[in-house]
Amino acid sequence: MAPIGKLYGSPGQPQMKAILSAAAISGLEIDLLPFKFGVANKSPDVTGTQNLPLAYIPAFEDNEGFKLIKGTSTARYVSALIPRAGLLGYDVRETAQVDQWVHFANSEIYVPTANIYAGMVTKDLPAFTEEVHFISNANTTRNVWSVRSSSWMTILLHALLACWMNDSLTLADIILATAVQRAGQTVCGVKEREQAHRHVFAHFEKVTNDERIKHLFGEPEFVDKALSFNAE
Repeated sequence: MAPIGKLYGSPGQPQMKAILSAAAISGLEIDLLPFKFGVANKSPDVTGTQNLPLAYIPAFEDNEGFKLIKGTSTARYVSALIPRAGLLGYDVRETAQVDQWVHFANSEIYVPTANIYAGMVTKDLPAFTEEVHFISNANTTRNVWSVRSSSWMTILLHALLACWMNDSLTLADIILATAVQRAGQTVCGVKEREQAHRHVFAHFEKVTNDERIKHLFGEPEFVDKALSFNAE
């Protein structure tokens, strides 16, 4: 089968993993173009032609010139191309459930942990310790993460449903796996992964060990202890 289009972005991005996983499970191919972050997405030759609107990545363009930016929207579009793959379920209610858990995983798990991941890399998280989970910005302090019992317990109940629709992976499973991988790289050390959230990470292993997408997730690169940064 010929590629359905081309994709700009870094293969290590969680959003790219979701898009490429959806394509792999659907039996589709996408051309992954050479890309250097901070260069290709800001080049006038690229942004000027609107191949990368607003310089956002991931960015997708199909063979007819149809363009999309952002990971979840593109992954959902790819998932919808082959309905029999079941990535969005098989009826309107199942699709609504998939959308529900995609949104939940993105907003409740991925966004907070991604903020921490980026903040730790740039050392923009003063006073981030196990006891204090805040970002201080001038005179403004805002809460950016706490492992909410309600959120993780909700995930705990539903993470056991990997391959939960007709014994097949859904887009929700994939998006949740990308979010949990980031949690394992930031706020969930060995203790959390083996105790309080063991079922969540069991779901991650089940999803990412699927032979069709295992290579896309690579090594999880989990931390031994939850990250902390103490400003001098």
